[in-house]
Amino acid sequence: SIDGFKSAWSNEHAFRQELLLVVVGSIVALLLHVSAFEKLMMIAVLVLILVVELINSAIEALVDRVSLERHALSKNAKDFGSAAVLLTSLIAVATWSVVLFNRFYY
Repeated sequence: SIDGFKSAWSNEHAFRQELLLVVVGSIVALLLHVSAFEKLMMIAVLVLILVVELINSAIEALVDRVSLERHALSKNAKDFGSAAVLLTSLIAVATWSVVLFNRFYY
């Protein structure tokens, strides 16, 4: 597991960006005057982005290991992984939006 984190940090620019987002977002969530459950959810959805990014990176590495040739199925595999990261990011945005809206505008 440690090697996986080291490899993701060294080789995956998106992982480094998302990890920074998790650190900053977690600090912000902990400082907000919201319930403990809301804090947990705000941090959990950010960590979920990292989890899905790691799975996406694993898919991409496996596809590249099998063949560097362009192939429709290889493209699909990479696109599906990327779409999963996007959907997870949208869930995070929705979660943060609901919590912040309820805290500041409701």
